[in-house]
Parts: sequence; C-alpha cells; structure tokens
Amino acid sequence: MTKKQKAKIIVKEFERLYPKPDIPLESATPFQMLVAVLLSAQCTDKRVNIVTKELFKVAPTPEKMAALKISKLESLIRSCGFYHNKAKHIKSLSKDLIEKFDSKVPDNFKDLESLAGVGHKTASVVMLQSFNQYAFPVDTHIHRLSTRWGLASGKSVEDTEENLKKIFDKSLWSILHLQFIYYGREYCKAHTCKTFQNSCDLCKQFRTF
Repeated sequence: MTKKQKAKIIVKEFERLYPKPDIPLESATPFQMLVAVLLSAQCTDKRVNIVTKELFKVAPTPEKMAALKISKLESLIRSCGFYHNKAKHIKSLSKDLIEKFDSKVPDNFKDLESLAGVGHKTASVVMLQSFNQYAFPVDTHIHRLSTRWGLASGKSVEDTEENLKKIFDKSLWSILHLQFIYYGREYCKAHTCKTFQNSCDLCKQFRTF
C-alpha cells in the first residue's frame, strides 16, 4: 500500500471520528496562544488551560507579562513543570515583543523562532492557529503515528513534517494536525497496537504489528 493510499484511508477515518476537532489550548490572542503552546511542553493541555486561565487574568498582554516579577510568574505556572525555564522564556519573549515587534506576535517563522523558547513546532502551532497560515506542527503523537504507519522514516521530526506535507493536501493540514493528536491519544497509544487483537483499526489495515 502506498503512502497516498494510506493517506486516503487516514483522512476518511479521521473525518468519521473527529469531523470538527476542537483546538485544545485556550487563548484569546496570538500572544496568549504563544504562551500557552510554550507552557504545553511536557504538560497536558488540560493543565495548561487551568494555569493560563489564572495567568491571563494577571498578565494578558506582553506589557503586563514583562512587568511580572519572575518569582510571581514562576508561582503562576509552577504546575506546568519546568517552570524556571518556561518563566524565563516567557518573560524574555514578552520583552522582545515589546522592543522589537511593537508588542505584536510576528506572523512569520523567522521572527517567531527568534523569540526565547520558541522552536519550529511552537512557531508552527501559532502560525496555524493564530494566523491561519499553512503549517503542519509535528508533536510526539504525530511523529509516532507517522512512523508506525510508514508515512515517515522516524529519523527526525523534521523528516516527518516534510513527508506529511508531501502526502496530504495542504488544505487538510490544519485539521489533520489535531486529528492525528486526538487519534494518538485515544486509539493508537505508544504501548499499544503490538498484535492484531489489541491494534487500532488503522494499524490493522496497515498491518503494523
């Protein structure tokens, strides 16, 4: 079965299960989305939404975030994990947005990735969700499923992103990004799909076990 044939099956199954997937991270502005994505590293979306609900009451803008004492910021985001580094990055990028970008989150990869703590995956999510630009952010779920299903080699996240962009139509990238994540969390987890009996429907069709 070719990658394109698999893609058609995947799209059909995803549309059946998740026709209108919700954006898991809650935000009201591109700045808030940027902060939420940064906080989501090695943390659940549910926890991030709980934390940002309180954080954005205190500091909804780059100006108010930059004005927070680092100790206060750390206390607000502590439960997200790695709070020392995350607080440092959030405060730094807030200052950079004020000084370099007139307090506006840039809508291009180059400038986004110049901000503290912002890698390509984080920038991709912001470009996709806040600016409706074509992007295919690859997280651990997407990387794992793409490798398991033979859509990518698994050698790197960059390779997976490149392959998925070739296989799937650009118009589907935004919804597929979310559908992959939800499917990976619910049906095709890291330690499942080892035998026919306990495999998800897609793994059975692609004979991955």
